[in-house]
Amino acid sequence: MTNINTLDPGASPLDYYGYELRRYRETAGLTQKQLGDIVNYTASLVGQIETARKIPTPEFSERVDAALGTGGLLSRLVDLVLRSQLPAWFQQVAELEVRAAEICTFQMGMVHGLLQTPAYVRAVLGALDDTDLDDRSAVRLARQRIFEKEQPPVFWLVLSEAALRQEIGGPEVMRGQLAHLTSFENNPRINIQVLPYTAGAHAGLTGSFNLYRFTGDPTIVYTEGYGSGHPTANPDTVKDCSLRYDHLRAAALSLRDSAELIRRVMEDRYGEQLA
Repeated sequence: MTNINTLDPGASPLDYYGYELRRYRETAGLTQKQLGDIVNYTASLVGQIETARKIPTPEFSERVDAALGTGGLLSRLVDLVLRSQLPAWFQQVAELEVRAAEICTFQMGMVHGLLQTPAYVRAVLGALDDTDLDDRSAVRLARQRIFEKEQPPVFWLVLSEAALRQEIGGPEVMRGQLAHLTSFENNPRINIQVLPYTAGAHAGLTGSFNLYRFTGDPTIVYTEGYGSGHPTANPDTVKDCSLRYDHLRAAALSLRDSAELIRRVMEDRYGEQLA
């Protein structure tokens, strides 16, 4: 357990956040309970965040910023805190997501993390390990805040039809997830194409991958294994994966037809069934 009297703000982003939260609260002359009452959280939670034992959420940060007049400091810090809680091997990828002007991804088995619903996230992360599931889910969901930036990236997803039919979390979770995908149908910055079963052999059979494109920097290809990530800017690899991605998009359904297929699977496979 971290001792509040020896909390080192330089130890980690989480410690720095806790240190600043405590400093602003004490400057305002409030107890943990008083602050908790104002922002509608428990004193215990405030204390745990101040001592770096609990991860803050964006919502908590926004409420405390407003209550303590921090000028938005905690809301700015929380993204850094949440990224620092990702597995070490994935933190570089989260930084790529933040910096990218365009993200192109091909996913074979499940929906990409940037478009997952909270319930789907919990089902994925809790498949083998449900410890600290609330915090781990919050950390993954926080990555989606890149779409709230003043200049968010353009996001292209080619999703295997298999991912629509792989029942993760049960019918209700899947229905919510597929409905979420259809909500982007008229968003020109978030584009979803489904690679149907009828495409047969395709350019992505070797596995899922991401392409991160930047303004002024080389494109990076990212692939993933069990507990490890593999980013590379090797020109030959980037050229090969870019060609593969072009072929995948060509083989996939159009944006409109993809949305129709998603809706059809949502109703036929995960719709409410009459007794």
